[in-house]
This record gives sequence, structure tokens and C-alpha cells, in this order.
Amino acid sequence: MFKLFFTIILAFLSYLVSAQTPYEKAMTDKISKIEECTTPEDFTAVSNDFARIADKEKTQWLPYYYAAFAQIQKGRILMRDNKMADLDAVAEEAQKFLEKAVELNPENAENYILSKMIHSLKMMVNPMERYRSEGQLAAEALAKAEKTDPENPRITLLQAEDTYFTPEQFGGSKEKGLELFKKALSQYGTYQPKSALDPNWGKEEAEYFVSQKP
Repeated sequence: MFKLFFTIILAFLSYLVSAQTPYEKAMTDKISKIEECTTPEDFTAVSNDFARIADKEKTQWLPYYYAAFAQIQKGRILMRDNKMADLDAVAEEAQKFLEKAVELNPENAENYILSKMIHSLKMMVNPMERYRSEGQLAAEALAKAEKTDPENPRITLLQAEDTYFTPEQFGGSKEKGLELFKKALSQYGTYQPKSALDPNWGKEEAEYFVSQKP
């Protein structure tokens, strides 16, 4: 009985894969590759892959979105490695892709979220000098995202990051950040992406921080 059930499941999954269009297959493959990236070079390569899909499709916003997202993730690795001088160039590359995504799908919360992340990368090059410019733009982008899609867990995730890493004298704390990470994790439990290709990242980060002690 179990063998029959397992065979039926495999047949159903095979049907789903075969039912995908070439575009959907390519996107599904590259989205899974993002999770395997560990170096700046990995993210550059997958960003270029998405850019090629975007240039071929022309009318799809998601390839441009993911090309920008991969660049942002590259920037976050560089930031972790204290290579702040490289962040401006990476942010500009991400912005180039994001602008194309916005042209095809304006006023989308996911695009506002990436805009926030790009401005945050630029701010980290020199936080003292850029807080009033890039920091303000980052906050405005996240506010637009929240107005557009208030239950989106990635909005809460970014709020949690900012709060967690902001000193108490400036309104942040690890405890407050952890509460927001918990809220984000709860939202991930109920939030449904619009399609199988739409953004669905961030849950693992929320889980990681929730598992940490303040």
C-alpha cells in the first residue's frame, strides 16, 4: 500500500515538473541555486544567469528581481567580510536590475523591500555620513512596502535586523529585535506567495535569530 502511494506521489511530482514552461523550469532551477551560493562569486554568477533569463523574456519582472536580490546577497557577504569599499558598486548593479523590475511591476512590496536593502548597503559604506541620506531612503522604501503589503514577513524581518543591530541608546536592542524576528516567523507560517516563483526567502534567518539567546 505504501509503495503504491509513493509511486502515485512520484508520478504527480513528475507531472508538475513536466507541466512547467521552459521559463518556469529555468527560474525554478536558478532560484534553488541562490540557496547554494556561499561566495560573492557564486552570487555574481547566479545574478548573471537571471539577467540572461530576463533579457530573453523581456516582459517578466521576477528575473530582474532575482538578479538584483543576488547582487544584494553578494553585498551582504562583502559587508560581513568588512569589505565596505566594494558595496557601492554592488548596490549600483543591484539598482540597475531593480529599476527594470519596477518598470514591469511598479508599486510592488517585494521591489520596495529590495530598494530598502540596496540603500542600507550604500549606507554601510559610511554610516555616519550617509545615515541622513541613504538611511532615510531605506526607511522610506520599507514604509512603502509595509503600506502596500503589511503582512509580508520580509518587511518584519528587515525591521528585526535593524532593531537587533541598533544600540539601545538609539532605540534598538537584541531583545526588541528578537521579538520582531518571532513576529516575522509567525507571519511566514501564514503568508502565501502569489506564485511558486514569487519571493519566499527569509524564514531561515528568522529561525536562526529566534534560536539565539539575547
